[in-house]
Amino acid sequence: MAGLNKIEEYLMELGVAYEEPQPGTWLVDDQSKGLPGIFVSFAEPVVILHARVMPAPAANREEFFAELLKLNYEGLLHGAYALEGDEVVLIDTLEFADMDKAEFEASLVAIGFALSEHYPVLSRYRAN
Repeated sequence: MAGLNKIEEYLMELGVAYEEPQPGTWLVDDQSKGLPGIFVSFAEPVVILHARVMPAPAANREEFFAELLKLNYEGLLHGAYALEGDEVVLIDTLEFADMDKAEFEASLVAIGFALSEHYPVLSRYRAN
């Protein structure tokens, strides 16, 4: 499949550590480059990048979700915070046909940056 090769080619050219846990899905986990646990999936016609952030807290939920909405507006260059079940994720989608390496890299870097930059704010809501 040509689509899978394009993504893997970009990952190799960017020199990031990754593994392919299943066909069409890559796990980028390169702490040295600030890219912790970002999944990349190919689902024609899009490439989906997502990272698990944390479970949604049981306490102070309204305040927590308001904080996520503020971060979506003020703190993200690519993607958005969302819920997957009761898990908070950071997700971005790119159109595969028009995606180039620079756009793919920008999305990866933006997610990694957001995860590290927003951790102090979001970690206040983690259950002890």
